[in-house]
Amino acid sequence: QVQLVESGGGLVQPGGSLRLSCAASGSIFSINTMGWYRQAPGKQRELVATFTSGGSTNYNDSVKGRFTISRDNAKNTVLLQMNSLKPEDTAVYYCNANIRDYSVTYYVYWGQGTQVTVSS
Repeated sequence: QVQLVESGGGLVQPGGSLRLSCAASGSIFSINTMGWYRQAPGKQRELVATFTSGGSTNYNDSVKGRFTISRDNAKNTVLLQMNSLKPEDTAVYYCNANIRDYSVTYYVYWGQGTQVTVSS
């Protein structure tokens, strides 16, 4: 079974930085896209950033220039470096991955979510 384990959330003051990590483990043959989504109370879940197996990245316009997504394929890990954090970045951040086991089909997996709170 495949599992995504997240870490790195917490409380930070405006203008500060955090780094989120997500490691995939289990029966993994290959991983296509890995990325991050977030959801604030009363809001829809939205894309933050993605990183494809081909090396392409995509960012929500609201975080472009402040957040950086990276990926370590050997460790099945995706990272999100978050700089210049603003109160509106406060949300639960979820890791997402498209993963193929030793069958044929790719499946979508989600992490449990990690809380990021930006406040003084």
